[in-house]
Amino acid sequence: MIPYGRQSLGDDDIAAVLDALRSPYLTQGPLVEQFEQTLADYCGARYAVAVSNGTAALHAAYAAAGLGQGDEFITSPMTFAATANAGLWQGATPVFVDVLPVTGNIDPSRIEAAITSKTKLIAPIDYTGRPVDLGTIMGIAKRRNLVVVEDAAQALGASYKGRKIGSIADLTTLSFHPVKSITTGEGGAILTNNESYYRFLKKFVTHGMTKTELIHPSPGPWYMEMHLLGQNYRLTDIQSALGLVQMKKLDRFLEKRRAIVARYGEAFRGNAGFMTPASDAESAWHLYVIRLADALVPRRSAIFQALRDAGIGVQVHHIPVHTHPYYRQHGFADVSYPISEDLYARSISLPLYPDLSKEDQSHVIDVVRSIVV
Repeated sequence: MIPYGRQSLGDDDIAAVLDALRSPYLTQGPLVEQFEQTLADYCGARYAVAVSNGTAALHAAYAAAGLGQGDEFITSPMTFAATANAGLWQGATPVFVDVLPVTGNIDPSRIEAAITSKTKLIAPIDYTGRPVDLGTIMGIAKRRNLVVVEDAAQALGASYKGRKIGSIADLTTLSFHPVKSITTGEGGAILTNNESYYRFLKKFVTHGMTKTELIHPSPGPWYMEMHLLGQNYRLTDIQSALGLVQMKKLDRFLEKRRAIVARYGEAFRGNAGFMTPASDAESAWHLYVIRLADALVPRRSAIFQALRDAGIGVQVHHIPVHTHPYYRQHGFADVSYPISEDLYARSISLPLYPDLSKEDQSHVIDVVRSIVV
């Protein structure tokens, strides 16, 4: 089975992890801070805080932004459920805004109509690794005194008008799950240029405790203080060792992804059975999502299974959040976001990852051409 995505690991990655295992540090050590600095430098951000996974990054970012009980936050239904779930944990309510039909990203022209007196922040998603219209969204947020938390779990390495993702939004969250731009096994991070957010985050992800910003005089080097109700969202030195090596390869990974995308685009040009993604040189190309033509939508499940049976590990991204039973049972039973729902009904994600060989990609192309017609 050729998977839709997978990690790309070499002997250097393995050696770095083994070195970390032989060091005095398994959890929090010097490699965590090195990894954070490497992320910040690459993305052009002042600060980076590494955490245990991308969902933890979202929760920490929402907490730093002050999202709380009774607040609302605007996001897109075309995402993994964690984007909305993390706000629920803060006692807030998601307000979904439909997406643009071409990109699958939140439609900026619909955002202002969704803003109320309870709105605290906007959480746009870089769907498939393609950056949202940050210029427009940041402008809306500035006018309405809102915070922007960009869910860039799929977009490490992407750029918006020449600026790296992670340097623009008030807070940007990343994921290092194995199918993402780089991997630490599980892992994530929050990027920000705001020192106050950074200081909050460093406490929040380690039980709300600090050894440096003390209120009371320290009686000794063991002393620490809990200043807020935080979480244990820490990344380990073992994971950071892997992340540091992966960061050295990130640009090469992106080049390979873009070459695969270009070949798909050429091979599928003019295919009547589906539409290919719009080209975007600045996308991180986390996913390659084809959209079935009208006549094939009723057959999507059969086409999906036929591709799987032929050894192509296709997937569907994403189930719109508001359609999950939990959300239907908690206030979203009677809402519809037709563009997101239509996109979901048509979508199939094809294999895309740096180590996808030309031979395997040729097989994918041949099988897709023979089945999706």
